[in-house]
Amino acid sequence: MSRPGPRRLLLVVLTVLGLVCAGLSAGAGPAAAASAFPNTVVPVPVSETGNGSTFTLPAGATITSDDAGTGGYLAGILRASTGYALPLTVATSSPGTIALSLSGAPGTVGAEGYQLTVTATGVLIQAQQPAGLFHGVQTLLQLLPGAVMSASVRPGPWTVAGGTILDYPRFGYRGAMLDLARHFFTVAQVERYIDELALYKINYLHLHLSDDQGWRIAINSWPNLAVYGGSTEVGGGAGGYWTQADYSAVVAYAASRFMTVVPEIDIPGHTNAALASYASLNCDGVVPSRYTGTNVGFSSLCVPLPLTYTFVDQVLGELAALTPGPYLHIGGDEASSTSAADYATFVDKVERIVIAHGKSVMGWHDITDAGTPPAGAQAQFWDTTTSDPALAAAAADGTKVVMSPANHAYLDMKYNHRTKLGQTWAGLVDVDTAYGWDPGDYLTGVTGSEVAGVEGPLWTETIVTSADIDYMAFPRLPALAELGWSPWSTHDQTAFAARLGAQGPRWKTMGVNYYHSTQISWPAGS
Repeated sequence: MSRPGPRRLLLVVLTVLGLVCAGLSAGAGPAAAASAFPNTVVPVPVSETGNGSTFTLPAGATITSDDAGTGGYLAGILRASTGYALPLTVATSSPGTIALSLSGAPGTVGAEGYQLTVTATGVLIQAQQPAGLFHGVQTLLQLLPGAVMSASVRPGPWTVAGGTILDYPRFGYRGAMLDLARHFFTVAQVERYIDELALYKINYLHLHLSDDQGWRIAINSWPNLAVYGGSTEVGGGAGGYWTQADYSAVVAYAASRFMTVVPEIDIPGHTNAALASYASLNCDGVVPSRYTGTNVGFSSLCVPLPLTYTFVDQVLGELAALTPGPYLHIGGDEASSTSAADYATFVDKVERIVIAHGKSVMGWHDITDAGTPPAGAQAQFWDTTTSDPALAAAAADGTKVVMSPANHAYLDMKYNHRTKLGQTWAGLVDVDTAYGWDPGDYLTGVTGSEVAGVEGPLWTETIVTSADIDYMAFPRLPALAELGWSPWSTHDQTAFAARLGAQGPRWKTMGVNYYHSTQISWPAGS
């Protein structure tokens, strides 16, 4: 049996002290210890203090909110499962049974944190910004019975343990990446994934929009990229692409869930779909065949060609105009068909192009081999080692690092050798492996404020359907989400396993096709 984590020990001490104090009070009756919140919330909050009460949502409950979108989001979920009318009033001074307020939150919660208070008569979520209200709503939903996520009416009762939660994130970047290039996914499929990610306080959605197997975003100045380059995928399927209106719809939907989209155009390698679309982009003027396999490292844009940079400028320019978020991801990984000198020249020019379009550079950590990226850049670490001198040097010079070590964070790795989907090149990654590392102290020379956060990439060589996405992302994505949100002092594998198990009935209710890891004791109804 593992030792209890520090959070559990603190709870035991506080409970004992509470009993002693109550027993010493003059004239006190039988001591009543404050009840703890149920161990059901992922990511685990910064602090939780039970007050012994219980709140039950009444049929005549009302909702008030200082943010219309978040109020409407909560009302929609609760109305569907409870059948209650739950009228919503926006920006009122009279709090409802459930009140979402943008005043009164402690200063410590910052832009994304919240304070949630539950009494016998109501629920109050306070935050400084709408994002904090939204994250507080996710915690409230996890404190309610799992059936609250049902799309049809369930009987209840809808009870919540009383007390106060104070919560805010460890890292500002908590991301998930979806590869649309190896297999194409529709707007509806991606919006479904956004809804699932939002439950665990993910705030960045990284979309891998181009690769050797397909180009997935329409570019007006280079129309053949999508029409021709997007017409296939791994295995030879029909592929597909998004119009710019489609992309904008996803960006807006993500924003409604307080999630920022990071678009990626992977260059100079992983570019066969682009090279196959335009002969003029090739050094020899000859187009290669479209590619439907899974090998990497064989393609490269023509670094000496002036047209290459016109192409990059126009593609990134159109994407920048559609993207309100701060980052354009330029890829830069596995460019083994580009010489080191050409790679350095290319990355330097492309970084300047990104800045000229008013965005900050993001790329896989390989871009630091070309030197320290410009101010405001983020490099995403994906290797299986714990040391990368070039990245550490860049971090020391101000480059922030997003941690995605493939042997812990890649959601396309198999859980075990029997897993039908996924790959094994980075190893097998079950829940304990996904949870059992510290993003803030993992890579030599990259610690503390140099770490921007964590991201779980899902590459789709073997992923074809939304059910496939669910199977590979859950239950590992919530593990990464907790690493990104919760203080390291709360890290406890045993306590996390219990909280993760509590998600099972919710996922079953929602129709999430998750993997029933044998490392988790899934409760009845999972």
